[in-house]
Amino acid sequence: MEASSRAATLQVHERLEQLTRPASGVLERAKDRITGQPARAATGPELLALADELFAVSRVLTSQLSLRRAMADPAGKPEERAELVRRLFASQLSSTALDLVETIARQRWSHPIDLVDATITVATEASLDAADARGELDGVEDELFRFGRIVAGDRELARILSDRKASVEGRSALLDRLLSGRVSPVTEQLLRNVLTGAHVGTAEVAIERLSEVASRRRGQSVARVTSAVPLTRAQEQRLTEVLGRLYGRAVGLQVTVDPDVLGGLVIQVGDEVIDGSIAHRLEAARRRLAG
Repeated sequence: MEASSRAATLQVHERLEQLTRPASGVLERAKDRITGQPARAATGPELLALADELFAVSRVLTSQLSLRRAMADPAGKPEERAELVRRLFASQLSSTALDLVETIARQRWSHPIDLVDATITVATEASLDAADARGELDGVEDELFRFGRIVAGDRELARILSDRKASVEGRSALLDRLLSGRVSPVTEQLLRNVLTGAHVGTAEVAIERLSEVASRRRGQSVARVTSAVPLTRAQEQRLTEVLGRLYGRAVGLQVTVDPDVLGGLVIQVGDEVIDGSIAHRLEAARRRLAG
């Protein structure tokens, strides 16, 4: 995403916060009365409903090339683009969702497809806001990680969920069987909408990104740790402290057990991989001998 679209996405995110934040103090409450913004924080159910609306808009924008081109047309005035949104969506969306989609239409976008990405981004943020309001953010992150491990360990499941040609109905039915009643409504909402989207790409990567976004909301980075055996609580605490000092910020662990590493650890933080596994050292020794 280019600079103008990144800046536009930030503006939309800030508008989400303005519309769903609590008012505090006399001045803030006065501003709320003037601007029409809510005088209280949005509740968990309200945020879940808002996320559903925004995900639905993203699906419309994905399927309607002419609409997203019109909403991103730099030749049109921002208010004209917002008026187009009002004509199309006013009877279908809540006032908060409509305000956010109007905000999206008023921004300057590098490419029309960036509107879709921004709408999905703000829908995801609203869903995670719901998790926060429900006191479930930690649990949602853990559920996303665990489901990602299930997908990574099942080639057929990963293939079906990653197949853009597979019907949305078929993928939705599969996710119903896997998720309904087993995870938080927020986790189900995020996985269902992201994994049935037209631009899902690789399912495992899409789930990892969701997990990372949830972790950042908790104010920490994610370290994906692969170990030959389960780590004890003391080992996890020690590793968390070491990585925190190394990266200068809080780091949360997502641990996967894989006997193939033989011993040691493989640690991935963002794009950086620290491979201290015995399997890696044996392979390096083999290459040196072969050379």
